[in-house]
Amino acid sequence: MNPQKVSAADIILTGDRTTGPLHLGHYIGSLKNRVVLQDVCQQFLLLADAQALTDNMGNYVKVRDNVLQVALDYLAVGIDPTKSTIFIQSLVPELSELSSYYLNLVTVARLERNPTIKDEIKLRGFERDIPAGFLTYPAAQAADITAFKATVVPVGADQVPMIEQTNEIVRRFNNSVEREVLVEARALVPEHGARLPGIDGKAKMSKSLGNSLTLSASADEIRQAVKMMFTDPNHLRVEDPGQVEGNVVFTYLDAFDSDQEAVEDLKQRYRHGGLGDMVIKRRLEACLQELLEPIRARREAFAQDPAQVMALLKQGTARARETAAKTLAEVKDAMGLSYF
Repeated sequence: MNPQKVSAADIILTGDRTTGPLHLGHYIGSLKNRVVLQDVCQQFLLLADAQALTDNMGNYVKVRDNVLQVALDYLAVGIDPTKSTIFIQSLVPELSELSSYYLNLVTVARLERNPTIKDEIKLRGFERDIPAGFLTYPAAQAADITAFKATVVPVGADQVPMIEQTNEIVRRFNNSVEREVLVEARALVPEHGARLPGIDGKAKMSKSLGNSLTLSASADEIRQAVKMMFTDPNHLRVEDPGQVEGNVVFTYLDAFDSDQEAVEDLKQRYRHGGLGDMVIKRRLEACLQELLEPIRARREAFAQDPAQVMALLKQGTARARETAAKTLAEVKDAMGLSYF
């Protein structure tokens, strides 16, 4: 993701589901850039507890408790609540009202055709037993984005169809009221493309798949995770030529090692034979320990005063609600629903 593609005039809306602590995939894919972007333009960060319930209904404690956990991760990586507006989705009811209006602008068939929704339905094994809230999430996301007049939404490549559907809703609404009330947004996709793979090398890093390394991981957990990482199954002896492509350790070195010239040298030596897996794993472990130790320390410090963290979220939520209320008022006025 290139922050240079964002200007001071832009407004960013992004966030995370509150289903568990964040991991290295979140860091490299979004958190690292959010720290930079908060000094470039206005940024709203959504703690998506309401969205998390679309496939966690009944797991209320899990969703509620992870509001604090995700907030701690935000603060630990350097997100500043005085620069970025961090807010709790369920405490901004204007979003739900906007979503209810937008649902009248989409069809069930269109929602089912959304590639992101189709993939997620398959991943979760819903088949036709789909929670309505999950199926209609694109309308809810459109409410999240448009409530803040967001012009930029950082997403992975697999989420681009969601932004496209938001813009369809924006255009349909503006056409229906014959004025430009809502603003279209553009997707800001990471330049490296694919998501960081899990430590097992078999899928993307995911909390639900159990193949992630959290930002709060201890030194020993980092060490054990790197030891378990997939390399090249045919690289049985040090002198054997090894394959770099698909080798999770090298993928992580590409993402986290600041000395890319040294990494390229290691790749050449590995391809020609004579370089053992433990050498590259030790280098990766050193990189991850250096990255995560200060994040872990800051997180532990913030966790000492959870009431203060929640107070920061209360302040951010109040600011977010004020902005969302203005947009909702404009939407209702354009629809002729301002009765008094």
